[in-house]
Amino acid sequence: MANTSPGYSIQLRAEASVRGTATSEIVTTITDAGALVHGLTVDDSGHERLIIDLTVYTSSVDHAEQVANAVAAIEDVTVLSAVDRTFDLHEGGKLSVEPSAPLLDRDDLSRAYTPGVARVCLDIAANPENAKRYTVKGNTVAVVTDGSAVLGLGNIGAAASLPVMEGKAVLFKQFAGVDAWPVALDTQDTEEIISIVKALAPVYGGINLEDIAAPRCFEIERRLREELDIPVFHDDQHGTAIVTLAALVNALRIVDKKIEDVKIVISGVGAAGNAIIQLLQAEGAQHIVAAGRSGIVHSGETYADQHRTWIAENTNRDARTGSLADALVGADVFIGVSAPNLLGEAELASMAENAIVFAMANPDPEVDPKLAAKYAAVVATGRSDFPNQINNVLAFPGLFRGLLDAQATDITTEMLVGAARAIASCVSDEELNAQFIIPSAFDENVASTVAATVAATALAAQAKEAEGALV
Repeated sequence: MANTSPGYSIQLRAEASVRGTATSEIVTTITDAGALVHGLTVDDSGHERLIIDLTVYTSSVDHAEQVANAVAAIEDVTVLSAVDRTFDLHEGGKLSVEPSAPLLDRDDLSRAYTPGVARVCLDIAANPENAKRYTVKGNTVAVVTDGSAVLGLGNIGAAASLPVMEGKAVLFKQFAGVDAWPVALDTQDTEEIISIVKALAPVYGGINLEDIAAPRCFEIERRLREELDIPVFHDDQHGTAIVTLAALVNALRIVDKKIEDVKIVISGVGAAGNAIIQLLQAEGAQHIVAAGRSGIVHSGETYADQHRTWIAENTNRDARTGSLADALVGADVFIGVSAPNLLGEAELASMAENAIVFAMANPDPEVDPKLAAKYAAVVATGRSDFPNQINNVLAFPGLFRGLLDAQATDITTEMLVGAARAIASCVSDEELNAQFIIPSAFDENVASTVAATVAATALAAQAKEAEGALV
């Protein structure tokens, strides 16, 4: 049976007789059904009956139903409710608007709204840069999607994407104090998306593009970066690339190899794969081979997609051809941002000694992490139930915190590399091992360290630009 997960947990409420074995029978029944009792509370007790609340981790919706039915079949036990804890958390949405300026009397009202607010409006009209000082613009990011590539779910549309966008906004606030808001657009037309985002940009200090399918996402990001005066960041590309580089920096420390020497194979040549290649090269990687569905990308073939053409022209210097399996022979590093179950024992065994495997397809990775660990010195995934989770939440909150603090207008490669190094630095020499190459998402130092690095890089660039303008 698949691993149990809090993502499929239920809150089970049962009524049972007070006979001595009732509670233990419930726990045993749940365990025998392959689930995990994460918590148990006797909520109400009488001379004849007990009300018992249990938090139960299961592996799927069907498994949860099987567990509830098994408990209901116990003599003298009645299941009162079995609530899906994930849906319960999303009930009513995960965001709300809270005023930062309390309105306690007419004095407050006259300053926050009419007539006092008119003076602030006129000041911003005369000095547009003051919008960042006197409005939410200075601390607010738009999380923009068209719902075309949501998680591993595909093109599910704007409304169905909202739970993910809300979650993203919660992470911005939780980890970096950035106010973010979901902007789910009911269009998948490139020009229309660009036009809408440009029109709403005055409210925001930054744009986080999310779950927009390739190759459309490349053009949208490129145009918005050119035409807006606020940072535009496609997290599926650059957030993934930042955390991947951070993890690789520390993994290479463990196996005592240098990024300029190792042979790196990347499976997946979409948005994430493209960005990972560019960032690894910016950090000094010289031997990268990328593979897509049709095999190794190489300069001897013509590609309709200009981004795949760029990969063909800028990687695979030995002009290797063949399949992903062929590419892996002698490779030091495998990075997967593609599809599940692509590698087996033969492919893993063909890699170099002390190999590194990052299998990041979600929810099912390119290879079973337990199998990969038999052959590789370091293994990482995108999942939370295995060590070394490569999770974008390590990057985007701190990145935008730094951008907003520096009032940056763009994002540079230097900022992305700096963010990756900052994340890697949050794992000390004493902490570093094969099971811990990347810090926890709940490490309070991560966002602040990333923010400080990004802000310093942005301010240094601004100072250099200002110095150049004076010459």
